[in-house]
Amino acid sequence: MLISELSKQTRLSIHTLRYYENLGLIEGKSDHDNKTNNYKDYDIELVEKINIIKDAKEAGFTLAEIKELLISWFDPNMSVEKKIEIVKGKALEIENKILQLQQVKKVLLSAIEDIKAGHC
Repeated sequence: MLISELSKQTRLSIHTLRYYENLGLIEGKSDHDNKTNNYKDYDIELVEKINIIKDAKEAGFTLAEIKELLISWFDPNMSVEKKIEIVKGKALEIENKILQLQQVKKVLLSAIEDIKAGHC
């Protein structure tokens, strides 16, 4: 399929898909027989990979982390335990961020009280 069809199926812009391709997250195949254009063919399996990318982004993974995640996820030699370890590591990182944000919230709420009391 062409990138426009991949865009429709994944609901991502062509620009985003090309960006992912430039980062090495996805790959289209050039038709070496056709010298008149630079069209690439994208396999239907990329839809699943792109959905993983979207889910990982939503879960807080950076694109660099997603690239490593995809390499390991589609590596047949990667054990299930290692895959679980990677996801658990990200869950722990998110939990730590939540705790940090809760501390920031406390400081901000305290600042509001100081402002109300005229201390600022």
